[in-house]
Amino acid sequence: MTLEERLARRPLNSLRNRDEYRLRLLDRVTAGSRTYAGSVNTTQHSAIPNELAGRRILLVEDEEMIAGVVRGYLVQAGFLVDMAADGFTALHLAKTHAPDLIILDRMLPGLDGAEVCRRIRETMSMPIILLTALGTEEDRILGLEMGADDYVTKPFSPRELVLRVKSVLRRSIKEFSPEPAVELAGFVLNPAARIITSDGRPLGLTVREFDLLAFFLRRPNQVFSREELIRGVWGWDFGDLSTVTVHVRRVREKIEKDPTKPELLKTVWGVGYRFDVDVTSQATPGAGASNVG
Repeated sequence: MTLEERLARRPLNSLRNRDEYRLRLLDRVTAGSRTYAGSVNTTQHSAIPNELAGRRILLVEDEEMIAGVVRGYLVQAGFLVDMAADGFTALHLAKTHAPDLIILDRMLPGLDGAEVCRRIRETMSMPIILLTALGTEEDRILGLEMGADDYVTKPFSPRELVLRVKSVLRRSIKEFSPEPAVELAGFVLNPAARIITSDGRPLGLTVREFDLLAFFLRRPNQVFSREELIRGVWGWDFGDLSTVTVHVRRVREKIEKDPTKPELLKTVWGVGYRFDVDVTSQATPGAGASNVG
């Protein structure tokens, strides 16, 4: 087990642990600086799909050292990076620069990261990855309820964060969605445009909400456990299952007449969730898709 992995397993509640982790991150960037400082490493850049190269990332982090480390890895991967160290600057840059994705620290001066996330979600739909050093389930749920698509817990590996950024971007960009359209129970799924309408009205869905509802629209009347949804929608082999619970609740708020008494996206107690519709008279391209891959 590497030093970084050992530190990741230790609580981030002491100054010594925090400083050890920061120094370790700094060492990693210094050791790899020749791959991105002053020159472009074509081997590294060849690993990023052409559709992702040059995408703009807004990095919101008030700890200068961590921000520098993460920015270095993002630039090395071929992304354009704007930076903000407080919530109000983040809101301004999100509005004026229209980033393709936001990496947002949970604890910020001036305006809390969860509140920044909530305000962004009022008018914008770009994916948001929340960085949090607060490891409680309640804190993670709060971030997801405010509109975050994903979260990463500090301390984290910058390499893993970059992989998470690529994964979320792939799901949010229409070039990565070649699947056929679906019309089902008044819903129309247009994967190329990443739009789902209900009775002709576009639903204001975040990236993960879109992925989750699209997953169910392609597989009506089938029950999926939270573990299966983590794999099928998020692409994770394991993860915090409350992530699924929160996103199901958010989707219900946008598709159900009464989210507290769902008629479409139902809970199958002790098993998981099922999207209940009458498909006997519905045209459902792609509805025969296989279960979780």
